[in-house]
Amino acid sequence: MKGSRVPALLVGLTAALTLAACGVPPSDVIQAGVPASGMSSSDATPPVPAAIPLYFLRDGDPTPYVREVHDPGDLGAVVRLLFDGPTPSEAVTAATKLPRLTDAPDVTVDEGRTLTIRLPDDVPALSHLAMRQLACTMAHVTLPGAVPATDATGAATPSAPPPTAQRSVEDRSVQVLGGGWTMTQSAAACPDPHG
Repeated sequence: MKGSRVPALLVGLTAALTLAACGVPPSDVIQAGVPASGMSSSDATPPVPAAIPLYFLRDGDPTPYVREVHDPGDLGAVVRLLFDGPTPSEAVTAATKLPRLTDAPDVTVDEGRTLTIRLPDDVPALSHLAMRQLACTMAHVTLPGAVPATDATGAATPSAPPPTAQRSVEDRSVQVLGGGWTMTQSAAACPDPHG
């Protein structure tokens, strides 16, 4: 029995030495930073881009020009897009009476009917056509708390929300506050963006 143990021990010792000396140097523990923590939020998904109508002037009348917006719920961003004016391709047929803004506007919603837009103090009072552009554009955005349009899978559709997905356009008005002036415009006479 003694003779059969020695070869087995030699084979085991040879295997252990071979594995221990395979050329991989020993290393210390490598620090990788703080482990991930916190809980994931179901609200962490980014907003779905949507197409909304921005109203510019065509032959002196407010006319919808559809643009894609990354966060249609960001009413301030929608107002900034409108005040930035038509794109070069839109400018072939579109004009604006809105001035360029030097600072971001502040937009609030009162009970889903009146949008109040506070413009920087250096912006002069807006013309009637400029107010109509603003009222018509804001009449067709989905307000916080409104149900956005969805397709059969439940995903938001990349189009302006239909009138049934928002409060009535006729009920909406826009109040604009500037440095020493206030104006209000109803959206009742706005053309339908869907034709």
